[in-house]
Amino acid sequence: MFEPAYDWKRWHPPGERLLSLYTDADRAKSAEVEAEASKLGAERADKEGRFIAEALTQQLEKFDAGLRPRLRAAFETPEGKRTPEQQALLKENPSVNISGGTLYQYNQKAADELKGLDARIAETRARKPQEDFVSLLTEDPGNAPITYRFHRGDPHQPKEPVKPGGLSVLEPSGRAVEFPEKDPSLPTTGRRLAFARWVASTNNPLFARVIVNRVWMEHFGRGLVRTPGDFGAMGEKPTHPELLDWLATEFARGGWSLKKLHRLILTSTAYRQSSARVTNDGRHPGRMLAGERVDPEDRLYWRKPVIRLDAEAIRDSILAVSGAMNPKMFGPPVPVRTDVTGQVVVGVDKTEGDNKMPVDVPLNGEEHRRSVYIQVRRSRPLAMLNAFDAPVMEVNCERRQSSTAAPQALMLMNSGFILDQSERFANRLMKGEPADPAARVARAWQIAFSRPPTRGESAMALEFLQAQETELRKLPVPPPETKPPARPEPAVQALRSLCQVLLGSNEMLYVD
Repeated sequence: MFEPAYDWKRWHPPGERLLSLYTDADRAKSAEVEAEASKLGAERADKEGRFIAEALTQQLEKFDAGLRPRLRAAFETPEGKRTPEQQALLKENPSVNISGGTLYQYNQKAADELKGLDARIAETRARKPQEDFVSLLTEDPGNAPITYRFHRGDPHQPKEPVKPGGLSVLEPSGRAVEFPEKDPSLPTTGRRLAFARWVASTNNPLFARVIVNRVWMEHFGRGLVRTPGDFGAMGEKPTHPELLDWLATEFARGGWSLKKLHRLILTSTAYRQSSARVTNDGRHPGRMLAGERVDPEDRLYWRKPVIRLDAEAIRDSILAVSGAMNPKMFGPPVPVRTDVTGQVVVGVDKTEGDNKMPVDVPLNGEEHRRSVYIQVRRSRPLAMLNAFDAPVMEVNCERRQSSTAAPQALMLMNSGFILDQSERFANRLMKGEPADPAARVARAWQIAFSRPPTRGESAMALEFLQAQETELRKLPVPPPETKPPARPEPAVQALRSLCQVLLGSNEMLYVD
């Protein structure tokens, strides 16, 4: 099925499988910028030539009059055409070997002027639209290689030819799936297109079942089939086979729209139930207690399971609440580095000094982009994501684990990221409600949890702010010249602490 594209006898390396995303407008803009840069480059080359000529003339004044013409001729002769005598002459008199790199030794002002032109040229070329590429898997037109079964996998022992078809292990008994070796309407074999159409057809129920099971798993914490990567004999049977097939049918009927599938699940009674084991308000106590007795594992979905957000969603939610979220889309990944404490954080990997201490390089807001744009490196998992069970890259992850461990609480208490976002959240509240603590508390709950605080929550929050502010005012005030700078006002510090509590709360981390 895939050998026409992965033909090892006519192999295309990854660099030859790239398609430029440059548009005609991008090319026109790039040509315009390059023309401007070339003009500056010509100006620079002219000035460099004149500066070198002037420096050469001044330097030749230091030599005997009879030697000057020979030195000038040797210097002006292209390097590849110099005679042995000229090469020896220049070697004996190295002060005459003037170039753009050594011009500063003869005329510092001229060298600085050239350096300024270099900066202008670089700044001009930086205005070119960035050229991005998409890696494609393509076939060579007219190439339909014969695929052989290799004896015990040995490519040097080919056996009988094999025709394109489905995997027999996935096919119902006696219903083999075969595909044409060549589509006459296409310049290529068309095998992958035929395979894709079969995968997303009603003749292949496995695809729809796997997709809807995974979407269900993301919303309920577990799939209707508990082994999302194994629907075979070694996997678990579905807990609700009729529901799985109905969802798969609706998914196909809805045009394979994931948005419709999400809406269907999220508006269901099963999803909109409370996650409480026993209701506090006394409603349906009998049903809740019976559910605990009959189905303590909630396999029948008599209540909504409590699910912690994925690591990336936690980080993105914190950025959104603090107001720091950068909504920019596309482009290169945001780099990661190791900070002074050894934690992997967002930033440019740059060090200096004998101790190789990390240096903070401004990212101009790129550090606050969504987690999907953060660079993923096997050797450097981002500490914030790693603490909340982001999958490792060494192995295939068919289902994420969700743990509750001490490093998660420590991360929410001490990490520079959380402290910075708490400060930003507090500044956002101070700007919106500069004079009223009660209004700030109400707005904090509305932003963080999309609901107003209860009377008890509001009273506790105001009491916490007052107690924190009272304790902070007891601390000695550092002198103005203290480094790091003096602490902010106690009211601001107290609000930052409250914001950190909200960002680390269960309501922020869990969907209930």
